[in-house]
Amino acid sequence: MGEVGNEAQKAYTGGCACGAIRYEISGEPFMNDCQCLDCQRESGTGHGSHLTFPRAGVKVTGEAKHWDMRADSGNMKTRSFCPTCGSPVYMTFAAMPDLFTVRAASLDEPSRYKPQLVTYNVRGHAWDHLDPSIPKFEKMPPR
Repeated sequence: MGEVGNEAQKAYTGGCACGAIRYEISGEPFMNDCQCLDCQRESGTGHGSHLTFPRAGVKVTGEAKHWDMRADSGNMKTRSFCPTCGSPVYMTFAAMPDLFTVRAASLDEPSRYKPQLVTYNVRGHAWDHLDPSIPKFEKMPPR
């Protein structure tokens, strides 16, 4: 198989800025940019960039601090960050316990991030220039 095929099978690895929290995840993720207000506030920018995996393939080392928040849907989501360096690393969802989401900037190889769509575009800002070729949804896409 060529190099591209090998990359698709290679685990995704990453962690926080200081290295206290590390993850290794097998499987292929769903990748999206989210422009909801929560992602804007957490990232300090106009959006958050996420990779979402089935939780079964996730291995995490290190102790994260967690904070729960209510999403626009009304469901609870838990954001996890490093207590030492403060880096946001991953997120889980009470309503979808089989999913595990990491921040694209936490990847060891951030170039592997290729967003497939934009969520909560209704909250986007004119100064936050995202790839115009990917689909955009005002809120979450229909299932």
